[in-house]
Amino acid sequence: MKLVVQVKLIPDAAQARALERTLHTVNEGANQVSAASFAVYGLKGSVRDLRSMAYGELKARGLGAQAAQHVIKRVVDAYSTLRANIRVGNLGGEGSRRRRKAESKPIVFRPDAAHTYDDRCLSWNHDARTVSIWTMDGRLKNVRFAGSAAALKQLTQYRKGESDLVRRDGKWFLVATCEVPEAPRYEPRDWLGVDRGITNLATTSDGHNHSGRRLDRYRRWQARKKSEIQAKKTRSAAQLLKKRARRESRHATHTNHTISKTVVAVAQRTERGIALELLQGIGGRVTVRRDQRARQSSWPFHQLGAFIAYKARRAGVPFIEVDPAYTSQRCPRCGHTERGNRPARDHFRCRRCGLAGPADVVAGVNVRDRARSAWVFVTMPPPVPT
Repeated sequence: MKLVVQVKLIPDAAQARALERTLHTVNEGANQVSAASFAVYGLKGSVRDLRSMAYGELKARGLGAQAAQHVIKRVVDAYSTLRANIRVGNLGGEGSRRRRKAESKPIVFRPDAAHTYDDRCLSWNHDARTVSIWTMDGRLKNVRFAGSAAALKQLTQYRKGESDLVRRDGKWFLVATCEVPEAPRYEPRDWLGVDRGITNLATTSDGHNHSGRRLDRYRRWQARKKSEIQAKKTRSAAQLLKKRARRESRHATHTNHTISKTVVAVAQRTERGIALELLQGIGGRVTVRRDQRARQSSWPFHQLGAFIAYKARRAGVPFIEVDPAYTSQRCPRCGHTERGNRPARDHFRCRRCGLAGPADVVAGVNVRDRARSAWVFVTMPPPVPT
């Protein structure tokens, strides 16, 4: 399975200037290629088309052969992503304002947008923790990098493929692709159902609850600070808002990593599989109170599920997603399903048999029960042809 590992570069002043000039130059070249491609091919230029059109000009700018190839490929990939978003309706229907805006002008790359390096342009010295990297000022050698012990171990053992040079908040990073082997998957003894929510971020069928109160307080504090900064209406205020938004996103990502790590560890220790609700399209299916709308739209439910899925695969823990319909309204003992079974957000009480308990735990139990049935069909051998 593919994972990415991020390490922090620690360049000196001269090396930082060379890296900055390199990013600005390659992104200026990408903008030039994008404009030329849009003028001739619209949104449909191919690598072959752009190579014959722009390779010589990029070389004339001083880019190396591999750097020019990567710039061309980045432009083609950006237009491919735009076409895919238009095709699936992410930019609205035909004639919508967002779609017209996207289709009417070429894609523009930021001056500090990430640039891709392969092993011809970037080499790693893991023992000395340095890299040798191509720049517009020549090859920079002995550029130091640092990272966590786990990240450096992954990088040393499993790095494979390309890496991206990233500048964020004045700091430099290399994001490397690693091909990490998956552990053999065992046959689960049972299942651990996980219900995801807004107030309680994750609740398991065992009754363990990962509350979102602390995170909610942090986000409310951030919202107050944002409103104070927005009132200033200055350019520096806008930059500070972006910085705070990235900080809040990193905080949410860290929380999701912590929850997913705990859930996978419990399942692995007890030799159970993990079952989640398939929450695709939750925004259109679920109606929440006014005071929870912002949290529902901004909380990364999908990210938490993705973290649990990849950590489970890496640990060899079976993973499955089940139908989420009525998991919070169905009684796991008698099967009776109705809205009245959940008189309040936090409480469940079956109107037929009287079973009562925390609503999120009941939902987790229903997810677990559905996983037991679904796993039989997932692992069923294919029919023998007659």
